[in-house]
Amino acid sequence: MSTLTCKTFLWKTLSTSIRSIGEIVLNVALSSIASLLITGGRTTHSRFQIPLILNEYSLCYIKLDNDVDKLIKKTRLIIWDEAPMVHRYVFEALDRSMNDIFGSQGITDSEMLFGGKVVIFGGDFRQILPVIPNTSRQDIVNASLSSSYIWEKCKFLRLTKNMRLPVDSQASDIEQAKIFANWLLDLGEGKVGSVNDGEVIIDIPDDLLITDSTDPISALIEFVYPFILVNVKNSSYFQERAILAPKNEVVQEINDRLLSLFLGDEKEYLSSDSLCESEHFHEQFDETLYSPDVLNGLKLSGLPNHKIVLKVGVPVMLLMNIDQKSGLCNETRLRVLSLGNRVIEAEIISGSNIGSRTFIPRMSLTPTGKMIPFKFQRRQFPIVVCFAMTINKSQGQSLSKVGLFLRQPVFTYGQLYVALSRVKRRQCLKILIIDGESIISNRTKNVVYKEVFGNL
Repeated sequence: MSTLTCKTFLWKTLSTSIRSIGEIVLNVALSSIASLLITGGRTTHSRFQIPLILNEYSLCYIKLDNDVDKLIKKTRLIIWDEAPMVHRYVFEALDRSMNDIFGSQGITDSEMLFGGKVVIFGGDFRQILPVIPNTSRQDIVNASLSSSYIWEKCKFLRLTKNMRLPVDSQASDIEQAKIFANWLLDLGEGKVGSVNDGEVIIDIPDDLLITDSTDPISALIEFVYPFILVNVKNSSYFQERAILAPKNEVVQEINDRLLSLFLGDEKEYLSSDSLCESEHFHEQFDETLYSPDVLNGLKLSGLPNHKIVLKVGVPVMLLMNIDQKSGLCNETRLRVLSLGNRVIEAEIISGSNIGSRTFIPRMSLTPTGKMIPFKFQRRQFPIVVCFAMTINKSQGQSLSKVGLFLRQPVFTYGQLYVALSRVKRRQCLKILIIDGESIISNRTKNVVYKEVFGNL
């Protein structure tokens, strides 16, 4: 399914129809922000108690006769949105666990998936595939749902009608929208430019480019955030516009630049960083190498920086799940209302709770995975300034104005397609490309792996 076909509307229609006759529908998605778009949505890991670290033999933490077990048995339909983003081990772990659950009731048909329950996978295989750091093309493709044994037993359906076409517009505008949509789909499938079997350099149409050589970054900012100082108190102004970039360093630069434009006093918040207690018991671990200054200097994806500088009115993004029912989850966007010493008051400007006010406290966060060879804890407000965000963070969001800043080209499958397909109309998108010699360019890299589409 394409991102242009309004699959979320389909999920809501299916859910409402089945729930209207008293049946249970479970709506899930990989990310919290995507799960908020569908009624009663939850993240897959929390709903099905899926382990964070998986292998090909993993099982979910579902015990017989517990609440999750009873809920699954009564469920009529499971809708799984943004499925192509999920590692195939997640689907396979749930399949094994559900087969165990229903096998205890005498269901032994080896051809059944998920214990015989109906599961709908939704998503767009042109978008970013499961993120696997420091890995090869083969590993990324192998991690895809389309490489799982589950895919062989799926029935594939396409949504083909573009629901983003401007119905009330003139025929010429509708035709232009169709041309833009078809260009996006071709780009996502590697059909733009020369033969694409991995990476290819493509030409971007002139009308999509920022060409101001005097101060191109200011031109990009002016396109996405015109009259920004006039709209400081207008929450809707920040709801559906953003500058995107592949890497965090560029995002940080844009955020700092826009923050400096805001009037008013800035407030600085410093974190408290410390090694986790478990590290104290490692005989070969030298704590003297990891002073507070060293820990303060660590900048990791998904973790707030040691120093956060804010002003009233700026948009921020949450970096962790706080209260999903209230719309406070990872990637929720908010606008700062007041800056206290112990809490930050903010208004939600994205998701299902737009307009709600909340207070964000300092929280203790510990980075997971293999980003660093030791465990430490950072106590800080779990937010980051969000005039700009990474392309990966934008996946699953629809925006009305997007500026794409490519100081470095995209570096993984589907990133360029995701960035360019966030908007409904061609005139709402501008791209700034700066090559290795700091010269404005009209050419950039697109990454597409054709084998992903082999089973579609």
